[in-house]
Amino acid sequence: MTIQWFPGHMAKAKREVTEKLKLIDIVFELVDARIPISSRNPLIDEIVANKPRIMLLNKADMADPDVTKQWIDFFAAQQIEALAIDSQSGAGVKQIVEVAKEKLRPKFEKMLAKGIKRPRAMRALIVGIPNVGKSTLINRLAGKHIAKTGDTPGVTKAQQWIKVGKELELLDTPGILWPKFEDEEVGLKLATTGAIKDTILNLQDVAVYALRFLAIYYPDRLKERYVLSHIPEDIVQLFDEIGKKRGCLAAGGVVDYDKVAELVLRDIRTEKLGRLSFDRP
Repeated sequence: MTIQWFPGHMAKAKREVTEKLKLIDIVFELVDARIPISSRNPLIDEIVANKPRIMLLNKADMADPDVTKQWIDFFAAQQIEALAIDSQSGAGVKQIVEVAKEKLRPKFEKMLAKGIKRPRAMRALIVGIPNVGKSTLINRLAGKHIAKTGDTPGVTKAQQWIKVGKELELLDTPGILWPKFEDEEVGLKLATTGAIKDTILNLQDVAVYALRFLAIYYPDRLKERYVLSHIPEDIVQLFDEIGKKRGCLAAGGVVDYDKVAELVLRDIRTEKLGRLSFDRP
């Protein structure tokens, strides 16, 4: 299955971000802690060039904590500042401004040396793929509801400057996916976690990928959630087992595979199978 999603507003966002870059001091790159590599847009590296950057592993409350720690260590070894946060609850969010100030200290010290007694607020660009939580993070940083939020990708359609106290100004941007996923598995991971609209997907294919992943990395949770004595190797049999146990049936008692797929993906996204990480260092 090939998954592509690059609406016109995303192409426009890329152009506008490039134009605004000269105004930016630092970039906050928001990724999904469950898929921190798959949710990194390679276009962002191209767009932000050499600007200082902080990687924010959002939705850390939904990710496997042991795997998230491995990712923090992995990025640190590559000299990348990474923070695990949860923009919904605010966990870890207070660190962001302090880390940004530290990274920009040399720049603002130069401004002070030139006689500028009160350096202006830091200007940060916040970027990330759709549905990764940018608007929720902005609202959390600002302490009030400023940016529109939603649980489906594509809510933010335009750029906007948002003041966060006296120390920080944020440029929000629409989520930008890249035009082509070179690795099919990247598309499947994005689809599994909800970064791509379900309406353009074959959910059965996505659920097949998710179930095979769970069978390898989280077999006990899979068995517990769907009351399985064992996990069948045959994926159709696994769909049948789950469908019968959870009542995903069509007329005549036949298992409805579309309903099974929707159930499995909903359970993953609502943490019914616990905290999961689909990317691993």
